[in-house]
Amino acid sequence: MPCSKASSSPCCTLVSKCTVFPDKKSTNGDLKLSVSDLPMLSVHYIQKGGLFTRPPIPIDSLIALLKSGLSQTLSNFPPLAGRLRTDSDGYVYITCNDQGADFIHATTSNLFIRDILAPTHVPDCIKEFFAFDRTVSYDGHFKPILAVQVTELADGVFIGCAVNHAVTDGTSFWNFFNTFAEKSRGVKRISKQPDFTRSSPLISPVVLRLPEGGPKVTFSVNEPLSERIFSFSREAILKLKDRTNNRKWTDNGYVDAVELMGKQSNDAYLNNNTNGKVTAILENWFKNAVSKPVNDETESNKNKTVEISSFQSLSALLWRSVTRARKLPSTKTTTFRMAVNCRHRLEPKLDPYYFGNAIQSIPTLASAGDVLSRDLRWCAEQLNKNVLAHDNATVRRFVENWESDPKCFPLGNFDGASMTMGSSPRFPMYDNDFGWGRPLAVRSGRANKFDGKISAFPGRESGGSVDLEVVLAAETMALLESDSEFMQYVSK
Repeated sequence: MPCSKASSSPCCTLVSKCTVFPDKKSTNGDLKLSVSDLPMLSVHYIQKGGLFTRPPIPIDSLIALLKSGLSQTLSNFPPLAGRLRTDSDGYVYITCNDQGADFIHATTSNLFIRDILAPTHVPDCIKEFFAFDRTVSYDGHFKPILAVQVTELADGVFIGCAVNHAVTDGTSFWNFFNTFAEKSRGVKRISKQPDFTRSSPLISPVVLRLPEGGPKVTFSVNEPLSERIFSFSREAILKLKDRTNNRKWTDNGYVDAVELMGKQSNDAYLNNNTNGKVTAILENWFKNAVSKPVNDETESNKNKTVEISSFQSLSALLWRSVTRARKLPSTKTTTFRMAVNCRHRLEPKLDPYYFGNAIQSIPTLASAGDVLSRDLRWCAEQLNKNVLAHDNATVRRFVENWESDPKCFPLGNFDGASMTMGSSPRFPMYDNDFGWGRPLAVRSGRANKFDGKISAFPGRESGGSVDLEVVLAAETMALLESDSEFMQYVSK
């Protein structure tokens, strides 16, 4: 793996760059891009990574360890060491030809962990922790599909990965990253073997005709934007979910709002004994309730109304708050777009670790007036209905619709009233121990960011906590940060 010296950038100095090859020759054939892969040829490479404390070994030893771990991981993920190829009929494939992945070692001695975590808004320097900045996925025809950059901080290390989005979605990306961590710390047998089959309804005979030189992103890459991580604790998420499902949170727990109102109007004991036996009962019920997973349905809500999930509750809150901050006319149609995993929705189901893109984008539309005048429950129900309706038949209908009009995905906020939720708090972003501990934080690069792009991460403390990476126009962000309905749930 001969390395070449690289030049400096405003924040980082690139120490070296080389190609890492799989430690075993690939036996995989060409993998045809699916109807979920092909639309991603016009979007940027995924850029995600983790911030770690400095390991207790010399940096040269760390670099050697990570190169070895990557080499072994590429043998389990041959497409990531390959290149894209378009045949004479216009079909696009991943050729597993063992050409390798880029490995970059950079340093920034004047940056500390606190410089990444302390600022309210995400600092620009993080964008330099990733390779393939603003690279379109179509470029995987003549550039590596994967690049790993290891950046030394004064007291820490950032491990960032840039992966072609026409080759992976979030599920595949984090399976690779988790495996990379496993191999780097010496695990012999990986825990989650990727599945490379190409026999699902997502594989189509339809050809996507691309312009000469390849497609371009459909949003402005130079738009001035503000970016912030909003953190929501488990308790805040529970309170929000409780509110959305019309249950009332008290200092001692939460109870169904309708049931509570009935008792308050008819039960003199409840009205006159707030510190007695009733409080003890509620405290005991609360302890049992919060010990359940966040997505569990509570007994009080069963068979009454649809249970809105915690993530749908949070998405609805964000939809309302950003719509309010944008000061849109009441008649303006707003769109909240969510990506859904199709692996378990298709019949027969895909393997949970099917490698590639197996996502579809669900748009939910409502006027600004409805979003703001109706309650949070109504907004969440609109999202909930669309997610529940996205079954096997709907997935297949999306495929048929694309086949009738094949095109790249139009990513962006074209009318000033759209939001796009990506990533997922269910992804195992903190299950990455390269040998000296879990990440302190997860961050992303400049890729695919525009006004209204939201990415959901699990909170580091887990247990149902969530971080939202929110990208907005500066004036919209300022108003969101002063929105009392939204900020009452934000922990930092």
